[in-house]
Amino acid sequence: MMKKRQVVLKRDGRCSTTSSSVVRNVRYVECQKNHAANMGGYAVDGCREFMASGEDGSHGALFCAACGCHRNFHRREVETEVVCEYSPPNSSNRR
Repeated sequence: MMKKRQVVLKRDGRCSTTSSSVVRNVRYVECQKNHAANMGGYAVDGCREFMASGEDGSHGALFCAACGCHRNFHRREVETEVVCEYSPPNSSNRR
């Protein structure tokens, strides 16, 4: 299974005590390549999940070990998670 993780940090300039980050997990699932397109039909090979045939950064990382198709033929799912961190104001000034 090929998983990518992209982390994007966003800082809110209006409030210095609050920050948030956006975490995106990218996953490639079933293959959608139409193997019968040249005959005018529709047939997929049934590959359920992308499995890289090489290490990250190599040429093989873009091709599925199960079906041999390029990663672009597999449906892409992106999970986005927003993580907010909050630091309460200094409470030592309160009486």
